Amino acid sequence: MWVLLLLLLLVAHGAPRRYTPDWQSLDSRPLPAWFDKAKFGVFVHWGLFSVPAWGSEWFWWHWEGERLPSYQRFMSDNYPPGFSYADFGPQFTARFFQPEQWAELFEAAGAKYVVLTTKHHEGFTNWPSSVSWNWNSKDVGPHRDLVGELGAALRMRNIRYGLYHSLLEWFHPLYLLDKKNGLKTQHFVTAKTMPELYDLVNRYKPDLIWSDGEWECPDSYWNSTGFLAWLYNDSPVKDEVVVNDRWGQNCSCHHGGYYNCQDKYTPHSLPDHKWEMCTSIDRASWGYRRDMTMSTIASESEIIAELVQTVSLGGNYLLNIGPTKDGLIVPIFQERLLAVGKWLQVNGEAIYASKPWRVQSEKNTTFLWYTSKESDVYAIFLHWPENGILNLKSPETTSSTMITMLGIEGDLKWTQEPQEDLLISLPSLPPHALPVEFAWTIKLTDVK
Repeated sequence: MWVLLLLLLLVAHGAPRRYTPDWQSLDSRPLPAWFDKAKFGVFVHWGLFSVPAWGSEWFWWHWEGERLPSYQRFMSDNYPPGFSYADFGPQFTARFFQPEQWAELFEAAGAKYVVLTTKHHEGFTNWPSSVSWNWNSKDVGPHRDLVGELGAALRMRNIRYGLYHSLLEWFHPLYLLDKKNGLKTQHFVTAKTMPELYDLVNRYKPDLIWSDGEWECPDSYWNSTGFLAWLYNDSPVKDEVVVNDRWGQNCSCHHGGYYNCQDKYTPHSLPDHKWEMCTSIDRASWGYRRDMTMSTIASESEIIAELVQTVSLGGNYLLNIGPTKDGLIVPIFQERLLAVGKWLQVNGEAIYASKPWRVQSEKNTTFLWYTSKESDVYAIFLHWPENGILNLKSPETTSSTMITMLGIEGDLKWTQEPQEDLLISLPSLPPHALPVEFAWTIKLTDVK
């Protein structure tokens, strides 16, 4: 009876809900509100793959897993015989890594969260992991805790910190043994994967865990539900932490926190679940590569158009850059990030903390996207109409409707006959006098 009374008291006083290690329970957890409000983040792929900096961040796999001729030739042309992937370790110096400068850049870009690779599929950890002896950034290369240093700099600027972590490691002997055993053993998970995840959470208290490298094994092999139950119930970040959906080969787009579904995922209509598009400024690689050319670099207008479309459809936009082995972010990546920040300084009101409107885009065009916030609707158009008249089919004006352009003072002139399109007269200004070069935002107050 006393136990029953205690339980009733706990319920009455709003005792925190406990999640059980199964997807039905874990998927019922509400997504912490900060993530949907953030809208825009920066992804950082940095690791030993930044040393050869050629091809992509999958360099080791292409070279010694698939043994692709182009990678074999690259190694024979540029490195001595017998050179191993581990020999790249001392060359990963991070000599010019200044986390405060990175954080300043990401803040100027308008990013509300940053996700750093703590460990990619190569297994090298960017923090002093106790289960990655002599294969981490404290023992080898920089002799620094890269994860900790960047986290401290970001938090000085109130930017949320996300940690990318690969569940698998291509060539780890214990992982290869488990696969040889038909995944009936979990030596790798017990000795490596799970200790690392618990360590990352307890040590750095991340706002987000961006899981990856799940695709070869079911979530039952990875012990994902057990970890997530602890994360949501008992971890130091249980109330604020957000996770993605890459926790097993059966999970993507079905289980977890928000959905990534796949790299560069772009739905064609409004999903019923919070999602994130991750993409890279260098369209051909996530890691920095010396053979990068301008033909694979996304333009400023392409990036901003993707951001607008993603937010209109209820998603977050995570834009990736790859630093060099020295810890530098090359000028072309800086330029693209700063262009996003400059655009958001004018148009951020239509992006941050916005919600999808009842209509996401005008039919028959992908050039105009809507967002909303309380009683305001925002129409973001990507191409300036030649006649200077913006034609909107979806909004219905009222007696109190006001229409403005973000970055321009004063109301705009407009007309709408009953059952007709809304016609908005855009400012008659030369291009250099407009608030931004592309993707302009019309703010409609009190429309239906």
